[in-house]
Parts: sequence; C-alpha cells; structure tokens
Amino acid sequence: MIKVLIVEDDPMVAELNKRYVEQVEGYRLKATAGSVQEALQILDNQDINLVLLDIFMPGSNGLELIKKIRKKGNGVDVIVITAASDVQTIQQALRLGAVDYLVKPFEFERLKVALMAYREENRLFTERQALSQEELDHKFFFRERTSVTPELPKGLTRATLKIVWGHIETMGDKYFSTEELAHEAGISRVSMRKYLQFLREIQLLDVEVSYGSVGRPVYKYKRILNNQHDIDFYF
Repeated sequence: MIKVLIVEDDPMVAELNKRYVEQVEGYRLKATAGSVQEALQILDNQDINLVLLDIFMPGSNGLELIKKIRKKGNGVDVIVITAASDVQTIQQALRLGAVDYLVKPFEFERLKVALMAYREENRLFTERQALSQEELDHKFFFRERTSVTPELPKGLTRATLKIVWGHIETMGDKYFSTEELAHEAGISRVSMRKYLQFLREIQLLDVEVSYGSVGRPVYKYKRILNNQHDIDFYF
C-alpha cells in the first residue's frame, strides 16, 4: 500500500485531492499538511511514500520542501500539483526529482494516470532485483516513437486510453468483458466499448464471442502480449 501525504494550504483543494486519492486502488492517505513545516513534522514521524505537493504556500514554498526531502534522503517521492506553470518552477521541480507535475486546474483522469503510473513503477522496483535495458527504456527512459504521435479517433482521449490500458494490463492473460473492465476503470460501458474497439482495430486485443442460451452474445477481450509495446505510440 502506497502511503500518501497531501501538502496543500487550501482546505477545499486538500479535501478534493483526498477524495481523488481514495478512488485509486493501492493508495492510502496518511495525513494532510497546510504548510512546509507541518509536512516536515509528519515526514519525521510517519512512514510516507508519496507527497502530493502544492508549490504556493505561506512561508516556505513547495520547492523548499522537496529540497529538504532530498537532503534527508528518506526515499520519499513527490508529485507536484500546483497553479505554477512557469518554466523556471517546472524545471526546478523536475531537477529536484518530482516524478510528475500537474497544473491546476486538472481533471481527475490526469491525476489517476499519474498515480497508476507511479504505482506500476513502485511495484516494479519492489518486486524486482534487477531490470534489463529494454525494461528501463520501455518503463522510464527512451521510447521509440514515430515523429508524429498518431491521432486517436474522435471522442477518445489519451488520458482515458492510458487508464483503460492500465486496467487491461492488470487483467494479465485472462479474458474480460466490456462490463467488467468498465466497472474496474470507473468508465461507462458505452465509452469503454469505443476504447476496446479501437484497441482491437490496432491489434492490441484478442476477442472471443460467447453465446449463452438466451440473450445477446458476450464479447470477451484479452491483450495480445506480442504487440503490447505498440500502445506507447498513443501516449
């Protein structure tokens, strides 16, 4: 379970971020802080894995907190969630090791993607003793892409596609229905059908049809392992 600290001086925003975190499997909110000093006290006394951090706060700003976290060397990661969109602040945060940067206002889907990606990276580092160059390139660093990112069909978004694919990966080698995946991802069945149809068209999903004694046939899907890296072109 990934333990989260939210550092945000606006109580309404902090509550909203809390509700977002609680909707993503594998996370537990441990505490909230309204200032850098309060956050440091919590970090000294509680086991925290991930900080969701605002930049603009009274007193010391969020960048100062990241510097102090790095100085302590306690292995805490940071996702920045802030209204600060200037290049200098973004560069500073990334150079200090922020694993993601979200500019307010943002959609829940964007935060969900960030949390899912972090959860996957955390799982990989926890379960493995070593990684191959191919795994490092695919998960963290260089990714072979075409010079132009392919367009998605009308009505589909990259953020939602990433969420859908993340849930498909958790299914492993077993078949699943549209309804099952829609429930897991928190997406309507109508929308999910569109994403599954698209993934089938680009040959990332295998499909089989089950016929019951009554009613319509049920389509069951399963990812095609040999082609799974092709999804990177769409992210």
